Amino acid sequence: MMEFMQQPKYRSPLRRACGMFYYGMCRKIIWIRKRKLFAKQHEAKPLAYSYMKHRTILMRKLKDVDMWLQENKVINLKLATAKIDGILIRPGEVFSYWYTIGKPTRKKGYVEGMVLQNGGFHPGVGGGLCQLSNLLFWMTVHTPLQVIERHRHGYDVFPDANRTQPFGSGATCFYPHGDLMIYNPTQDTYQICVKVGPKYLEGEIRCSAEQSCRFRIEERCHTMRSEFWGGYTRHNELWQLRYDMEGRLVSEECIVKNSAIMMYEPFLPDHGDS
Repeated sequence: MMEFMQQPKYRSPLRRACGMFYYGMCRKIIWIRKRKLFAKQHEAKPLAYSYMKHRTILMRKLKDVDMWLQENKVINLKLATAKIDGILIRPGEVFSYWYTIGKPTRKKGYVEGMVLQNGGFHPGVGGGLCQLSNLLFWMTVHTPLQVIERHRHGYDVFPDANRTQPFGSGATCFYPHGDLMIYNPTQDTYQICVKVGPKYLEGEIRCSAEQSCRFRIEERCHTMRSEFWGGYTRHNELWQLRYDMEGRLVSEECIVKNSAIMMYEPFLPDHGDS
């Protein structure tokens, strides 16, 4: 049976601020109470085996988005990757995106980049860090590590021009409670390596043991539909397929179900980024 999405509800600035304060305090309490579980140790020397590599372009020309926002994004990404690069996720540990990076503030050198909110975008200090959380999520689902917290984008803001991954394959982030958390259920140690290159944001997940299986992500049940309240929405599922090293399918699991409100007109010819 088809489920319809409700029209977004308006919330006053005061209500949003109160919600941010409440959930932010709840998240900080978790960080304090569970601090022994969080990955903290960094190692400059890469672990022996590479498990997954991925990179995403830094400067994308997007409709109605000033390029200075993307230039500032690169500054923010350099600061954030410096906090994450080389971190080890040992057996039983949890990597927390915001616990590791900390609050992005002007005092730390962060500048205004593009922040997506309520179907639009605006300048905000630390803007653009979702590109890093997107990269980490995509790499993680190609490994035995488990994503135990991930937030999807509630709005699909830009069309599919030059999209190289399935819709909904990222992870949005907003400090401190819109987090990305990754748990290591294995007996091996994993390492996240990230850096800002000349053209790409580059990432790699390495491991202390040789790779024993391979993963592929498959999009299923992709639909776009018109809602009763007049808007368009987009939906899909992402399935993780695990193969042994001989290429035999071992298991498959639905890891993500996405639903988002489209902020552009669907079913029109694609004219690129302009």
